[in-house]
Amino acid sequence: MSPFVVILLLVGGLSEAAGRLLPVVARLSGVSHVRVVSLLLGGAIVDGAVFALWPLSAWAVAGLVLPTAPSDALIWTPGLAAPLVLAGVLAFPLLGPLLHLLLMVGVGAGLAGALATVAGVGWWEAAGCVAVAGVGLGVTVEAVRRLVVKLNTTRAPESVA
Repeated sequence: MSPFVVILLLVGGLSEAAGRLLPVVARLSGVSHVRVVSLLLGGAIVDGAVFALWPLSAWAVAGLVLPTAPSDALIWTPGLAAPLVLAGVLAFPLLGPLLHLLLMVGVGAGLAGALATVAGVGWWEAAGCVAVAGVGLGVTVEAVRRLVVKLNTTRAPESVA
């Protein structure tokens, strides 16, 4: 993966993390700027890693379920990663969930086309592998997000009556 693609994935991850984190930070009172920036950068790295794993996960799913295993691994290229960054920048998850979903479907369609070429299978089979990988990664990262939020929120002390 080229350094340019890594930067694109990190920018997409930063945008995704900002869209997810800012509503949470707005509800927390007295959060320091250092903590917000550290959570934002951590979220950007996690989301960037999830984005980086999406084509590899789709390739692995294709190797498990398709009759002809793909010989070459599917990796991000600048042409495949640029729409992902556009999706992250244009549609924060909180500001436009439907637009965000549509853009992610568009990015997934691009990945499905690349996987179909690499694996030598039809587009629909490749799209199924990309969808399974995307949903699996999405569910995993959402569980991690919820765990981090739960660990980072403090409860008010109970009153003794």
